[in-house]
Amino acid sequence: MYLEDRTVRLQLWDTAGQERFRSLIPSYIRDSSVAVIVYDVASRQSFLNTSKWIEEVRTERGSDVIIVLVGNKTDLVDKRQVSIEEGEAKARDLNVMFIETSAKAGFNIKPLFRKIAAALPGMETLSSAKQEDMVDVNLKSSNTNASQSQQQSGGCAC
Repeated sequence: MYLEDRTVRLQLWDTAGQERFRSLIPSYIRDSSVAVIVYDVASRQSFLNTSKWIEEVRTERGSDVIIVLVGNKTDLVDKRQVSIEEGEAKARDLNVMFIETSAKAGFNIKPLFRKIAAALPGMETLSSAKQEDMVDVNLKSSNTNASQSQQQSGGCAC
């Protein structure tokens, strides 16, 4: 990705928290500069599990790692179980960065990666996100028929 006048290469490893990758996770963490811990805002249990993952990262890397707590699936407005305030409070308590996203709707994805790139060593002088890169998505419940027809046509049901 390009961040102001620099090119930043981000290599991503996604284990999705799956147990079958558990033995590989320490080696991924050991060689990483950043850990992105993602939870589903519609699942309280996934939010509670983030403490374990953040602890695991810190056990492997100490304080020599950037950690970002990400609340994903903000498009599931009616199913939300974790408030943005809870996510922010946990991030503050654990001294990690925080952002909410919707991968499905594309909300805050670019700002997430810009925030990560700007936080990398040697990038301190760059802003974490330019205002023009911010995307404001207003998610409201729509009637079921309109939502289904949009999904069938491949459009966003936001």
